[in-house]
Amino acid sequence: MNRSSKYNDLEWAIGLHRCMLKIIGLWPQQSKNQHKEFFSKFRMLFNATAIVLILTIPALAQLIKVWGDMIQIIDNLQFTLPILVATLKVFIMWYKKRALLLLTNMIIKDWSRVKMDEERNVMLKNARITRLFAKSGILITVLAALSRISSVFFKQYFGHVRNLTNLERSLPIPAYYWYDIFSSPKYELTYFTQIIGMAGCGLTYIGVDNFFGLLILHVCGQMENLHLRLLHLGKDPDFKAVLKYNVKDHIRLISCRSVEIIDDAFNLLLLGMIGYFCILFSLFGFLILTTVNQDTQLSIAQMSWYFSAGVSLLMHTCLYCAVGEHLVNQCEKIHSATYECIWYTLEPKAARNLAVIMVCAKKPLNITAGKIFPMTMSTFCSVSFVKHIKYGIILYLNHNIKCIF
Repeated sequence: MNRSSKYNDLEWAIGLHRCMLKIIGLWPQQSKNQHKEFFSKFRMLFNATAIVLILTIPALAQLIKVWGDMIQIIDNLQFTLPILVATLKVFIMWYKKRALLLLTNMIIKDWSRVKMDEERNVMLKNARITRLFAKSGILITVLAALSRISSVFFKQYFGHVRNLTNLERSLPIPAYYWYDIFSSPKYELTYFTQIIGMAGCGLTYIGVDNFFGLLILHVCGQMENLHLRLLHLGKDPDFKAVLKYNVKDHIRLISCRSVEIIDDAFNLLLLGMIGYFCILFSLFGFLILTTVNQDTQLSIAQMSWYFSAGVSLLMHTCLYCAVGEHLVNQCEKIHSATYECIWYTLEPKAARNLAVIMVCAKKPLNITAGKIFPMTMSTFCSVSFVKHIKYGIILYLNHNIKCIF
């Protein structure tokens, strides 16, 4: 494979993710050009300011204003919680920029080095998955933004009767501003700034998630390649040199803290995502149950919106756990490959060197939510995870009954 082909593979694998994060100034890079570094910081600061001042603070102010009306609270929280998560993502990406830079450099180095066609196909397969996630995320975000903007013009179908805003001049995101937004040109300017904030918030939300998936799946691809090399290790005539290379590669993935860096950078974010999922999923469940059991003012269009949002939340959390499960499986494959290797045909001194990989791979690698529990499918499906959701529903039901009476 020539150098041009390696560069094309690299651009195809990370180009879309890098473009999204560069727009909002969150792509971890160290540029020697001071102008590029300045504009990167400026884009990050502009995006963070827009999310916080245009969306977060006014949305929280609106939440305080509608407190006591459960339907209005749910309507507000379905936007406020994702905005808060997006704000958390901005600060985590910026605070962990130096550590994440090591991982992006590792990805560039892995794509640039000499590799077999079989290893290249594995890396392309994982890159294809991350690109599919990125494109799907962009499509879903664009459709959600368009539906929310269009709902302003069809308020009688998507809005609530007891909305505190003017039905003729409502905003895409329910928010409270400290000035009269219903007079021109204040309304038009506020509407436009909310669209800008929504664009930055949407790019941040899907961009950071896709970058997280890119890192995890790249590490999984490297482990899969290591697994393939270990299976053919005993057949190589230069056993010691190949074993030394594989041990170094395994140490690079484990002892050089590739997975540990990812976990340190994103564990707080994953914990916030789990909390966000439990709260909003519980609220949607309460709203649907209330609508079924009582005569409410929710239309079919509103119910469809809440149902689709709940399913989307469930699938999004499932994807986080599925990626973590894939990482654990790849680590277990390496552990198994060292035993499947035909070590019994080797000299005792050479076979004893396999113990290094056996010991290192004995402890499975995983990503965690707040260093509390691993993000795996067993965690997603476990009784303890269901209990969190059930207790959340009970707590919110008790709180809502107190608010009503």
